[in-house]
Formats: sequence, C-alpha cells, structure tokens
Amino acid sequence: MTRDLEIDCDELVEIVTDYLEGALDADARRRFTEHLEVCTDCDAYVDQMRETVRLTGTLTEDDLRPDMRDKLLAAFRGWEAGTPRLP
Repeated sequence: MTRDLEIDCDELVEIVTDYLEGALDADARRRFTEHLEVCTDCDAYVDQMRETVRLTGTLTEDDLRPDMRDKLLAAFRGWEAGTPRLP
C-alpha cells in the first residue's frame, strides 16, 4: 500500500468505478491519477478493472448458461439486500 498520498489504496479501490465512469470531480480525479502515477499495484488494478468492464460489456444474456444467469441474479439481489454472496 502506498502511503503519504492524498488517497490511499483502499480509498482508490472504493472509488474506481466512479473514476472509470467519469463521475469524479476534478479534484478527486487529480488525486486518483496522482496515486496511479506512483502506485504500480493500483495502476495494474485499474487496468484489470478496465479490461473486466470491456469484456463483460460484450456479454449478452444468451452467452450465459441458464444456471449461471440464475446464480448471478441471486447474487445481485443479495447485494441489493445488503448481503452479497453467490449461491
């Protein structure tokens, strides 16, 4: 974990989705990118998240087996209820 930055690695992980969606204000985005400039672990993590978003964005419902679709739906319903887990 990188220390002595305006945001630490844990905070970066919490806001990575906002960063990727362009939802951070200018100051938060600056702090985020400054962290990436010095933290190779977080830089790799953000690259992995970008790739995950890219790949999952190409999936359609027909790409999933019915049992896997049901498991994913159950997991998302659990997140909404505050108890994320896969069946």
